[in-house]
Amino acid sequence: MDKLIFTAVSGAEHTLRAQQVHANNLANMDTPGFRANLELVTTQKLGGYGYDDVHMARTQADAVSTKPGTVRETGRPLDVAINGTGYFAVEFGGAEAYTRAGAIDIDANGALSVAGRPLLGEGGPIVLPPHSAVEVGTDGTISVMAEGATTMQVIDKLRLVNAEGPELTKNEAGLLVARNGDQLQADANVTVRARSLEGSNVSAVEEMVATMALNRSFELQMKLFQAGDKMNEAGNRLLGA
Repeated sequence: MDKLIFTAVSGAEHTLRAQQVHANNLANMDTPGFRANLELVTTQKLGGYGYDDVHMARTQADAVSTKPGTVRETGRPLDVAINGTGYFAVEFGGAEAYTRAGAIDIDANGALSVAGRPLLGEGGPIVLPPHSAVEVGTDGTISVMAEGATTMQVIDKLRLVNAEGPELTKNEAGLLVARNGDQLQADANVTVRARSLEGSNVSAVEEMVATMALNRSFELQMKLFQAGDKMNEAGNRLLGA
């Protein structure tokens, strides 16, 4: 009987946590560059005397989907999308983090940032001098037309890195970081597309289908609870007879 209860509890807990993952994905369906979270299930041994052969399901949501999102042209010089695989490097908490979001902002001092995080170039945070025009090349080079000048001048180059999906996870701010904590190496093969933005890679259809399947799974766990309760009642009646 205990095993039936643990099975139902474990399944219901997994279902609730998985629903949180898919709800978060749906909430970020319109967030530029957002990578969907993946929910994975492992088993965990239940501690305590007499429970050596009991295992509970454990939901992990630290994996990310790396499939590409839809890219659309915006015409804005500082909107940049990555071609294929790769990531922009930004500064977070004194270290590096990574993102596919390419909506670059520029402040009054010429500092570039993405969603409030300093954008990193080959020499650290990128700061542009006073200029009248700015362009981002396919290889990530950033050129500006200095005030009074007639030609573009290369100022810096975006720090572009690459990694396989299993090597990445998300930090507390939702930015991508290396799972082993190391800094990713720059990859000269990563190229970008200027005046364009990549959207989220969340599929509304897939998320809704997953949510409906989880709802059905939760209903099944509740039926297991009810079946266990009826079995307990029957057992108690037999013992009291």
